[in-house]
Amino acid sequence: MRLGGEHARHDDGQFEHWRQAVSTAFVPLAVVSTAEDGEARFTGTLRTTALGGLQLSEVGGRAVDVRRTRTSIKRSDPGLVKVGLQLSGRGVIVQDDREAVLGPGDFAVYDTSKPYDLHFAGDFSMFVLMFPRELLRIASRELGTVSARRIRGSTGMGALVSPFLTNLHHSVVTGTMPTTPLVEDAVVDLLSAAVQAEAPADATAPGATLLLRVKSFVDAHLHDPALDTATVASHHHVSTRHLQKMFEADGHTVAGWIRHRRLEKCRRDLKDVRFRGESIGTICARYGLVNSSHFSRLFKDTYGVSPRAFREQELLSISV
Repeated sequence: MRLGGEHARHDDGQFEHWRQAVSTAFVPLAVVSTAEDGEARFTGTLRTTALGGLQLSEVGGRAVDVRRTRTSIKRSDPGLVKVGLQLSGRGVIVQDDREAVLGPGDFAVYDTSKPYDLHFAGDFSMFVLMFPRELLRIASRELGTVSARRIRGSTGMGALVSPFLTNLHHSVVTGTMPTTPLVEDAVVDLLSAAVQAEAPADATAPGATLLLRVKSFVDAHLHDPALDTATVASHHHVSTRHLQKMFEADGHTVAGWIRHRRLEKCRRDLKDVRFRGESIGTICARYGLVNSSHFSRLFKDTYGVSPRAFREQELLSISV
């Protein structure tokens, strides 16, 4: 039951439907009501839509506990990160032996590949962004140091990002959300900056900082067909061996990361209505993949569908 762009409301006796909808819209979750007998009947809301590779959801309810268990992770681990912005009420996020108590305007990041708990004692609403972990521009090993840390919406980077997320939520509710890929990039950039600012000083070691610089360099030079491990290493004055070890520690190879980012950019443009007049060859060449036949094979191997079929499906879904 996916409620893409829809608004769902479930009254007393319908908690089970809301519970199933929440678990389906996100990742497998255990959701229980903690309301006491005699309290007002349960009312839950769920609204979800997409912005490129981001899933944007508004979820609300009353007196519930949500748990991501090791069992549910074994059932499905798509490698996603969630960012929860508290809209109303009070929420608690627990992960990695930390607890973030969120009031309206506060937000926190958490990793769906690890167990976590969410507690809402009363009425609440939360805006949740969910996206592939690799989009968050911090090293994978840093994520464990920042999960379930409260990022205040009133100070520091939080004071910049929280109003942005609030306005993004408003655009989801009103159906006025811009579809340009630049907005998706801006959201990820701001979230990455806010999360990195919360990382402990010893987590942002020189190696982690260098890895972030390298990834930014790769993204800025995807258009160059000659971009490879040696080019990246030379630009950053490190050996190819050292560069490979950095990426291996992050769970990737340099060549694999370059290929992944190129495919993701192509995938994004193929579903963008602004580029519907451009050929597939033009789009893949824009990101350094000059052999369109090779690109088509890579794309199908990665996403299970050809670029042409993917594009037709996406553009059809937009026009319906």
